[in-house]
Amino acid sequence: MRTAEDRIAGARTGVRRRIVRMAAAAALAVGVVAGVAACSLLGGASNVPVATDKPPTGTDGAVDFDGGFITAGDGAKTVDIWFDAMCPVCGAFEQANGTTLANAVDDGSITLRLHPLTFLDAASNGTGYSTRAAAALTCVAVSDQRAVLPFYQALFTDQPEENSDGLTDKQLAKRASDAGAGDIASCLADSGPYQAWAQANTAHSQKGPIEVDGRKVLDTIKGTPTVLVNGKQYPGGISDKKAFTAFLADH
Repeated sequence: MRTAEDRIAGARTGVRRRIVRMAAAAALAVGVVAGVAACSLLGGASNVPVATDKPPTGTDGAVDFDGGFITAGDGAKTVDIWFDAMCPVCGAFEQANGTTLANAVDDGSITLRLHPLTFLDAASNGTGYSTRAAAALTCVAVSDQRAVLPFYQALFTDQPEENSDGLTDKQLAKRASDAGAGDIASCLADSGPYQAWAQANTAHSQKGPIEVDGRKVLDTIKGTPTVLVNGKQYPGGISDKKAFTAFLADH
């Protein structure tokens, strides 16, 4: 049985680990220019699972398979975010600016377009977590657009660390149901096409060109998160809420 001293020591260790993780994410974000974050898309690993199904096309629910994004909201202003569910800097951006974006979706100001990438599959011990998280978000988006944003936010709540196994499919399904979506367990079990779609989008992000509404906006995606407002790339610090709020208002 653990003593009170053991529990206190364990809690202190957990706090120290969280502080180190947050500090690392903040350090990665410092000096970031034009939205190019420090979660680099370079590199890879031989144990990354590769989806072999044919990616879907067209649209289904809140997913534009041809455009490579999932939507939340229907405002006139568009915000595009390229992210990886395991990227700690994406988590730092969501922590700083998620409420601002959610409020803008809720009041009808913006359409949020989420572009899930999978390059950090290489950092999930062969479980393909980034791909599975992208597929889970796609499952939610196909079934219930209202749950897209809550589930996206839930992916960054107690976000799995790099070089961990990530969340299991059962845990992803639980977070989805907690976010207001239906049961996505069967969708996840048969999500090969959605996984292939996310991986194809990741490959395209490295080849380019990156287009928004039929117009080239970037050559390639250099890192995550990459954030555009009405096609203009956010140039400020990832955790600078004031700067992002001003950029969102001005574009």
